[in-house]
Amino acid sequence: MSKVDVTDPVSQIREALLAAAAALRGSGPDEAGAAGHAVVAPNLERPKRAGQGDYATNAAMLLAPKLGKPPREIAELLGAELARVLGETLVSYEIAGPGFLNLTLSDEWHKDAIRYVLDSGEQFASGGAEHPERINLEFVSANPTGPTVVANGRAAAYGDALAKILIHHGHSVSREYYFNDAGSQIDRLGESVIARARGQEVPEGGYQGDYIVDLANEIPGAGDSNAQASVIAAQAITILLQQVRATLERYRVFYDTFFSERTLHQGSPSALDRAIESVRAGGHVYEHDGATWLRTTTFGDDKDRVLLRSDGAPTYFLADLAYMADKQARGFERQLLPVGADHHGYVARLKAAFQALGNDPELLEPVIMQLVHLVEGGERAKMSKRRGEFVTLDELLDEIGVDATRYFMLQSSHDRTLDINLEVARKQSNENPVYYVQYAHARIASMLKRLGPERVAEAVASAADWSSPADALHPSERELVKKLASLPVEIAEAAERRAPHRMTSYALELAQEFTAFYRDCKVVGAEPESVESWRIAVCVATQQTLALVLELLGVSAPDSM
Repeated sequence: MSKVDVTDPVSQIREALLAAAAALRGSGPDEAGAAGHAVVAPNLERPKRAGQGDYATNAAMLLAPKLGKPPREIAELLGAELARVLGETLVSYEIAGPGFLNLTLSDEWHKDAIRYVLDSGEQFASGGAEHPERINLEFVSANPTGPTVVANGRAAAYGDALAKILIHHGHSVSREYYFNDAGSQIDRLGESVIARARGQEVPEGGYQGDYIVDLANEIPGAGDSNAQASVIAAQAITILLQQVRATLERYRVFYDTFFSERTLHQGSPSALDRAIESVRAGGHVYEHDGATWLRTTTFGDDKDRVLLRSDGAPTYFLADLAYMADKQARGFERQLLPVGADHHGYVARLKAAFQALGNDPELLEPVIMQLVHLVEGGERAKMSKRRGEFVTLDELLDEIGVDATRYFMLQSSHDRTLDINLEVARKQSNENPVYYVQYAHARIASMLKRLGPERVAEAVASAADWSSPADALHPSERELVKKLASLPVEIAEAAERRAPHRMTSYALELAQEFTAFYRDCKVVGAEPESVESWRIAVCVATQQTLALVLELLGVSAPDSM
């Protein structure tokens, strides 16, 4: 069908387009273009309006400066070259606007696309990473000084879904939770628990909330006169960390590593000592006013940063430096760390420290997560771990369930503030997007169950007969197939842009395309039998793809609702 060596069906068309453009340009697709500039790859997109073909490209307009001809004239030449390359796969082409080229593909291409989806199985859209990397993805990493709150839930859903997407795309990913079990905030936690155990108010800057009272009641001897804040804090951290793990596992978030900050302070030399010596060897450390400084301004920071205070005490920044060095020593090529909106000022200093360790700063990605709010009756709930005015993630899971919580947490881009409408999230109707997507999966499962496994297997196996000339595909069939075929591109975009929310959009759009197909195209009982078989196979491919995308989101794919 095609004269180009490709993988998925959309890549087939994309590669043919690149080959046709190169033929007109008179150079290979990777050679320099006009004025010595690199050639810009043309777009291959779905047209925004119906009736404009299956795909559209701006290739002619990009070729115009090189060829010195009007874009519409180039579009005509490009269409003819594509027809030569693709043969019967390209039914027709049309020139639109200033030089866009709209392409209409054959029914056979659409049928081949379904074959590809079915044959790929759970590996559909996988392994597309051009340069697979070993990635450390550290996320949530909230101080173990309180329960897991709703804001942590957004970071947890984001990090876990991103890890799944990156792995599916072909990368090796290790999920890591870094817990701060050293420093002054730990002392305050111990002091707060002791105060509550003695029936006293917590000290200034301490931790409020009923959970502190619960810790005071659970830790033996917390109210004794000789109770030491560091000892009580260590026990409190153990309890809180167990609770954090239990909540996150309930949320379907599992980690490969829980990393203790305290371990960076241990040993001789410690990881902190080794980190200082590493940047000192690079000439980036100096002493001033009795303190030890890292010259981060060399690498674009707005001011230099203290590593050791004048009393010799290490700063949190030194722990960050040592932790990045530790990840590097463990062989991770890239470090991803989603952080809260209040960490925006940390990005430049972290990248500077990473570069001072001798690394490419582009391989460190602090991803800024914006705030999340729960909305009910038009009002937002306030959250503060210190004051005790917060909603825990467990409370939200009790209220709307794991599936709705994860889906809603991932609906918006991480760099936008997120409002979760609890009233919509509770609904068992099409107004609730996660319900709508899951219902599409369940509807297919129910239909396939009625047909029976033998009939379904026969329909899928009859793929070889789909090329028979009978019955042109309905427009709703074609649209559903193209949405299925677009998953490899969507996975690649979600992985490269660190954007799991693209998968929620894709899942909803796929469910909508299936609903239109199911409305317009009779499946069970369609005649002739070859048409019924084809449509059953389309349903199987859709169910398989919905299940795959929901799995990437950490959302269940029920067979009944």
